[in-house]
Amino acid sequence: MSLEKFRKQIDKIDHQILNLLNKRARLVLALKHFKKGKSNDYYVPDREVRIYNSIIEKNKGPFPDKSVKSIFKEIISASRELQAPLKVAYWGPEATFTHLASLQHFGSSVEHIPVKSISDIFAEVEGDRCNYGVIPIENSTEGVISHTLDMFIDSDLRICAEILLRVSHNLLSKSRSLKDIKKVYTSPQPLAQTRNWIETNLPSVNFVEVSTTAEAAKLASLERGSAAIASEVAAEIYGLNILAKHIEDIPNNFTRFLVIGKKYVPKTGNDKTSILFSIKDKVGALYTMLTPFKKYKINLTSIESRPSRKKVWDYYFFIDFIGHIEDRRVNKALKELNKECLFLKILGSYPAAIKV
Repeated sequence: MSLEKFRKQIDKIDHQILNLLNKRARLVLALKHFKKGKSNDYYVPDREVRIYNSIIEKNKGPFPDKSVKSIFKEIISASRELQAPLKVAYWGPEATFTHLASLQHFGSSVEHIPVKSISDIFAEVEGDRCNYGVIPIENSTEGVISHTLDMFIDSDLRICAEILLRVSHNLLSKSRSLKDIKKVYTSPQPLAQTRNWIETNLPSVNFVEVSTTAEAAKLASLERGSAAIASEVAAEIYGLNILAKHIEDIPNNFTRFLVIGKKYVPKTGNDKTSILFSIKDKVGALYTMLTPFKKYKINLTSIESRPSRKKVWDYYFFIDFIGHIEDRRVNKALKELNKECLFLKILGSYPAAIKV
C-alpha cells in the first residue's frame, strides 16, 4: 500500500473519532440539562476512576495504558468544561510540580489558578473562589510536608482525591554548557533530591534558594551563567535549554498530592481514608489508639504527628489507611477510636491513586 493510501486511511479514522467525540459531547450537554435543578456537581472522582479502569481493562494495545488514560483524561476534562467551568487552585506559578499534578489530574480544559502559598489554596476553596485545590502532602524521598498537615487542623475542607506524580528534575539554563554555570536557583526539596549529582557535576557553584521550581526557572531565564533545577515543562515555558535530564539521586521519586474540596466522595472499591486525632495524656495512649485498626485488619499506610500548638508536648496524629468510611470494618474501628481519643476528625475517603 502506498504512503498516500496509509494517510487516507488514518484521515478517515480521525474523522470517525471526531464524529464520536462530538456525539459524546452532545450526550454530555443533554446530561447537563437533565441535571438542571438536581445537581451542579460535574467533577465526580469515583465516576472518573471507574471510567479509566474500564477503559484500561478493555485496552488491547498497541497504545500503552498510560497514553490511553491521558487521552481520556483530556476528553473528560473537555466534557466537564461543556457542562460548567471548573476552577482549581494550585501552588504557583505556572510549571511548578503542583501545577503539573493539577494538569495530570484535571486535564487542560479546566481553569488552573496559581496562588502564592498552600494557605492560599485552602482560602480560595473555602471562600468558593475555586471549586477545588491541589496541595502537596509528601515526597517519597523527603517525607511529609508539615505545613499542609497543619492546615487540616482548622479547615473543614475534605480530601476528594489523591495524585501521584513522578518527579524528575532537570538542570535548565540559557547557557549551553555546564562549564558556564556559576549559580543555581533552586527550592529546598529539589536541591535535597539532587545533591549527589550536583556535588559530582557542579561542585563549586553558588546556590540561591527560592520558593518554587518555577520561580527558579524564571530567574535563570533572566541571566547568563545561571541555572535552575526544574521540570521539562518549565524549560518550555521560560525558554531554557536542558543541560542535564533526570538528575535526581533516586530515580523512583514520587510526590503525593491531595485534591481538596467540599464534597463527599462515594466508595470505589480502591479507596483511602485520612483522619486526624488527639490522644489522652496517659501511658500507652498511642498504642490504644492503633489497636482498633489491628483488630479490624485495616492497613495503615502513613502515620505522622504534629504539635498542637495549644500546650507543650501536646500532639495531633494524622493517619492514612486503606478503606472507605462506608466500609463496615472501617466504621467499627473509627467508633472504637472515637471512644478513646480527645478529638477525631475524618479528613476524607477518596480514590487511591495508582502509579502511572
